Amino acid sequence: MHPTALLIVDVQNDFCPGGALAVPEGDQVIPPLNRAAAWVAQRGGLVVASRDWHPRNTRHFKEFGGLWQVHCVQGTSGAAFHPDLRLPDSAIVVSKGTGTEDDGYSAFEGHTDDGRTLHEVLQAHGIRRLLVGGLATDYCVRASVLDALKHGYEVVVLTDAIRGVNLQPDDSARALQEMQAHGARLVPTDDSLRDDN
Repeated sequence: MHPTALLIVDVQNDFCPGGALAVPEGDQVIPPLNRAAAWVAQRGGLVVASRDWHPRNTRHFKEFGGLWQVHCVQGTSGAAFHPDLRLPDSAIVVSKGTGTEDDGYSAFEGHTDDGRTLHEVLQAHGIRRLLVGGLATDYCVRASVLDALKHGYEVVVLTDAIRGVNLQPDDSARALQEMQAHGARLVPTDDSLRDDN
């Protein structure tokens, strides 16, 4: 059986309650993701955490023509992972949205500190199956899952470990339908943490 990777998408302070761009109930994704991270790490799999890592001046932000207020600026406390998120020591961090011109919705657009893409990291570890959770369902989770499917990974979306922004009320529901239509499986975290799943 090929090893499994867990992709934790953008569980950062600015996206959690009290943050600059808080996702409703954003911190509720943390307990199931912590369980998944421990399970994957115990089995020799890979845990990858993506993060928005924006420069202060980027077209991603409203004041420069983008959609969003300022959030997750490089080196700020808002860009830090939520303190309750327990990443294993072996976890790999992928930073995205690091340029002035890129939105960086998908973790596959990001790079590790040593310049590798997420796809390169997963290939190096022989990963075929990807569990995905985090924030937000209708933006960075959606974009990351669709890119993973394009790259040929088997993708399981952890349905209780995601929350959406919902600029329109049904954005998250539509994102889940789209991910499923492209081949992702939608499974609660504890059901996915079985060796035969």
